[in-house]
Amino acid sequence: MKYLDTAMEAARSLGADYADIRIQKSTAETIYLHNLSLKNTSTDITEGYGIRVFKNGAWGFAHSNLFSEDQVAATVKRAMEIALLSAQARKGNGMVLAAERSYIASYRTPVTCDPFQLPLKEKVDLMLEVNRMMLNYEGIRQAVFYLLAQKDEKLFASTLGTRLDITTQFINPMITATAVMDGDSQSRTFDEGGRATGWEWVTRLDLTEKAKQIAEEAIIKVKAETLKEETRRTLILDPGHLGLTMHESVGHATELDRVLGWEADYAGISFATPEKLGNYKYGSDIVNFVGDNTLEEGLATAGFDDDGVPNQRWYIIKDGVLNEYGSTRDTAPQIGLVHSRGCSRATHYFNQPINRIPNLYLLPGKKELTPAELIADTEDGVYIQGRGSFSIDQHRVNFQFGGDFFWEIKKGKLHRPLKKVLYKSCNPEFWNACDAICDERFWRPFGVVNCGKGQPNQTGRMTHGAAPSRFRNIRVGGSQ
Repeated sequence: MKYLDTAMEAARSLGADYADIRIQKSTAETIYLHNLSLKNTSTDITEGYGIRVFKNGAWGFAHSNLFSEDQVAATVKRAMEIALLSAQARKGNGMVLAAERSYIASYRTPVTCDPFQLPLKEKVDLMLEVNRMMLNYEGIRQAVFYLLAQKDEKLFASTLGTRLDITTQFINPMITATAVMDGDSQSRTFDEGGRATGWEWVTRLDLTEKAKQIAEEAIIKVKAETLKEETRRTLILDPGHLGLTMHESVGHATELDRVLGWEADYAGISFATPEKLGNYKYGSDIVNFVGDNTLEEGLATAGFDDDGVPNQRWYIIKDGVLNEYGSTRDTAPQIGLVHSRGCSRATHYFNQPINRIPNLYLLPGKKELTPAELIADTEDGVYIQGRGSFSIDQHRVNFQFGGDFFWEIKKGKLHRPLKKVLYKSCNPEFWNACDAICDERFWRPFGVVNCGKGQPNQTGRMTHGAAPSRFRNIRVGGSQ
């Protein structure tokens, strides 16, 4: 597109040390069904371009949704003016950008059935069938089906000579059944967090059949007892639950901008500071976390990040030891890294790219181990499935998590269902308490499409994953 060249020529003529332009069109469809009532259907389209200029060790960013050569050139000029003003407030020599080469490439999320091409009636009919199935159960008073699909089409150019054409998309169906009995109400949710794929994934999920399980478990949950007192117990956590735990206690803690203290106002800094690299025991020897923006159907998989850096795979925690961070071109040099790990992403065209969590997952165990064997080997514990409430401090150390469905384990068997279970722990106690992880047959991804960060706030997306894992001697109790 001619506007790519217009922007880069304008940046060079103004003397930019580096510049890039990201032209982006985002299309988001939301469908919300409450019981058998269609509450909302909407398709929002956001289109424009964001321009960054790097000058004298500082960034300038400006954006517009007006497409003309004059307007593009004016936006470049505004970005340059902001960069020059920012450079006046820099510390020392300012920022340095990690080395990178130029690329000419394209990327498309593999999609067999595009949900945006599917008739609305077909999608709503499935949603009605799923909610009707849940409401057929006595005691289920509320059924919710929320469907979100998004497509981002980007054209990227930089003064390095890079030219990228990238289209990514994801889909996220979520269903919830709420049971009301004996003065209490409890909900059970099916939510895999979204996948970078098309409607074919929704078909594979067989949500009509899944609705039966969700409704039945909501009824089991509302009738369940609570643990009440807090004591040290063994936990077995399923992949869907671990996705949120690792997101908060590992993902955010190893974003390099947060480690450097650049990101503090919105969600805190990080205890995992650079002097700990290579020597800090973050977890037990079997704990290995990988950053992998090449992951198939991963929500952060896009071919390249918004710095024009290729997607990569690397160890963040290796054999329990803090190994590296998620970095960008401007954060990597701060700790002596030559290259970025490609974690720079923006939500919309009017957002400046920031350091985001990559696709981050816990590697499965190396020895054959099934969930049934893991439970059989546990004398006294709690098995937690799905996401619940969470809280973590401003240094990503102390935290508390709930869940969505719970079983008490006694003498190697699922003894009774529970509700309102909470556990409390901290880094590094929690990950060092991991003594068993099921093998790769039971590894499952879990997506996050609403990761909030930055001011103004941006919503990022990434995929986590794990196999069922066991943690010993963790504080577990019940809430009221």
